[in-house]
Amino acid sequence: MACNSSTCNSSGCYKGYEEEEQPKPNTKAAVNGGNSCQNLCVKCKVNEPVCCGIGGENSRFCKDCFKNNLYGKFKQAVTYNAMITPPDKVLVAFSGGPSSRVVLQFVHEMQYKAQKNYDANKDKSLPVFGVGVAFIDESSTHSFTSQHIEKAIEDIRLIVSNLAPPSKELFVVPVESIFSSDGIDGKERLKELLDAVSDVTGKEDLLIHLRILLLQKIASENGYTRIVLGSCTSRIACHVISATVKGQGYSLSADIQYVDSRWEIPVVLPLRDCPAQELNTLCSLDGSLKIVELLNGPCSGINGLVSSFVKVLQEENPSRECTIVRTAGKLTPFHFNRVPEIHDSNVPSATRRHQKRYTLKPNGSLSSDSFCPICNSPLKKSNFPSSLRSHGSQQNPDLFASACSSCQFQILPKDPSLMEEFLSLLPQQMITKAKHGDQGNFSLLR
Repeated sequence: MACNSSTCNSSGCYKGYEEEEQPKPNTKAAVNGGNSCQNLCVKCKVNEPVCCGIGGENSRFCKDCFKNNLYGKFKQAVTYNAMITPPDKVLVAFSGGPSSRVVLQFVHEMQYKAQKNYDANKDKSLPVFGVGVAFIDESSTHSFTSQHIEKAIEDIRLIVSNLAPPSKELFVVPVESIFSSDGIDGKERLKELLDAVSDVTGKEDLLIHLRILLLQKIASENGYTRIVLGSCTSRIACHVISATVKGQGYSLSADIQYVDSRWEIPVVLPLRDCPAQELNTLCSLDGSLKIVELLNGPCSGINGLVSSFVKVLQEENPSRECTIVRTAGKLTPFHFNRVPEIHDSNVPSATRRHQKRYTLKPNGSLSSDSFCPICNSPLKKSNFPSSLRSHGSQQNPDLFASACSSCQFQILPKDPSLMEEFLSLLPQQMITKAKHGDQGNFSLLR
């Protein structure tokens, strides 16, 4: 929260972000004392509160202050982790749910203010970052009517087109297009690939991995330099527990940081400090934040059980999700959990100074040159028993031996004789990674 000092420059204070458009206090209302103050917003002390944060009765906000508080968390995450810099082109992953809707709105507002500053500035040294929107259509993996799908996509187009300038390009891409470069029927191959995975949790996780690969493909082909995900505190808390259950403890810290540069296009999580409860509340309060009914089915298997478990914990204690994420955040990050510095001489010096100022330098980090070809998790090879490495040596040693334990037990076939057929069904990106190694993109980081 913001402090009351006019000279405070603390990195933990949201004052500069929350109060950019804060209304002037009504002095006539502010002088009312006694019990009347208990019925006013805890931030502006002027308007009546309409909602509560996760702090309950001690964090009762009016509509404007509630949005400003959330925007302050977003802007602080973006600024202090150098997620978005002036020369960037940002691709926002949009699913239509509350989290992705809020992150799209906040990125848009940030771009809109940057454009206003650019137009008013005679120097013109810092350009305005570009924004694109990507929607991954996964309807081919679920049973939905064509009318339902068309209506949802039309709503998404309307949401993006209604945003104020600068304009934003929208990409509506079916998930099976990850196979388009192979010149085959993508839907049929995707169905065969998912049918080859017997574990329910493995199917869901593989679909998540395909989704991020497709986002990387869209961003790379269209010149984007950042991918923004709407992963919030609640979703990350579920991932912390589910990854631990699946035996992904070594790679867990890589997935929950603000920045993930292990990919060709860095992935950032600006809503890491925003619980789903607050994002849902904001969407219900702000009529302009229209959400689209999700085209994804409910989670099952381990993911569904963990989601239900965390929901029960949250009902008992509203701050439980934040506690889980804060505790997991104490894990040592990897060397790729920060934005690489800009060394291009063609980039304006003001931009390079801006990024150097805000890029965090971790005191210590883990290093890994080996990554799972399926989920791209960092690997610690010394932890693999020799029996696991020899399991796939008869048919395809590259895929099985180089995969993480979670993918070995939940995604890859148990029968070694089926390994070659399974490998032929994977997207070309995964096949290349398994056959030729995965260190190519990390020489720059080293």
